Amino acid sequence: MKRVAMNIAAALAVAGVGAFTGAQAQEYPGNKPVQAVVPFAAGGPTDKVARELTMVMSKHLGTTIVIENLGGAGGTIGAKKVAQAKGDGYTILIHHIGMSTAPALYRNLGFDPLKDFEMVGEVADVPMVLVGNKQLPPANFKDLVPYIKANASKLSLANAGIGSASHLCGLLFQSAIQTELTTVPYKGTAPALTDILGGQVNLICDQTTNIAGQLKANALKPYAAMQSRRVEAFKDIPTAAEQGLPGVEVKIWHAMYAPKGTPKPVIDKLSAALQKAVADPTFRAKMAELGAEAVPAQRATPDSLRTFLTAEINKWTPVIKKAGVYAD
Repeated sequence: MKRVAMNIAAALAVAGVGAFTGAQAQEYPGNKPVQAVVPFAAGGPTDKVARELTMVMSKHLGTTIVIENLGGAGGTIGAKKVAQAKGDGYTILIHHIGMSTAPALYRNLGFDPLKDFEMVGEVADVPMVLVGNKQLPPANFKDLVPYIKANASKLSLANAGIGSASHLCGLLFQSAIQTELTTVPYKGTAPALTDILGGQVNLICDQTTNIAGQLKANALKPYAAMQSRRVEAFKDIPTAAEQGLPGVEVKIWHAMYAPKGTPKPVIDKLSAALQKAVADPTFRAKMAELGAEAVPAQRATPDSLRTFLTAEINKWTPVIKKAGVYAD
């Protein structure tokens, strides 16, 4: 009889916790602000996307979203903090493609992107463009590829550091043309672009959010948009596929996550607010100014993000392993 009573008490306790959690989810977010961790420095491409998003999303969620920049180790420090945070909806993560490349780049990552987070949804895509300095002889991408093959030992490919967007794009590009160039890692895009403009290095593949100014000023030689269609903000730049190299697609996508165990009603509210935000004309216009593209609302969902993240991990892991590069 005593054991039955204990079992009933335990069941009631569990039911009580469930009811409490349900009540919390019903009231979420209330007047409490939400902290959005951006695992990169303020002012960078991901931070710019996150700040524009949270300004609009706050209105649809009904509370303030405060950004915390927590950079370091290719975004893994900030991601790990969110993975270990309380799953109550008041801590979220806004990260980029690094969520799919980190498992291969870091041998002791400390979290699993697919198992340690609840998916909220995709946010925006930032296209990549392969550019060179003005002194490079090839006039277009068709001429560039044979020129690279003939002069690979003399040519250099810059990037903003191991695991950066430009590094990943460079890896895929070299893999696609089956030719290795001398890669030159920098501590950020700014010094890499300075040397590209000065002629010290030859090529870089980077985000439009980083090189839009130089492209508009005609200070760089654009060779190819590294996606299946032309970049909306730079429609005069042909794609690699148009110029004879199909299947080379690199976009720096951004997405939102919450800690594992965040109640589904809370995830549903976050995702609903995100879907409204990505469809908001103000946000879409801001993304266009950056050369980025807000995703359609149907991609700003947990199921879409999980499917996409899984595919991206499967895409990048063999590329990184073949290159034999590690960030730790």
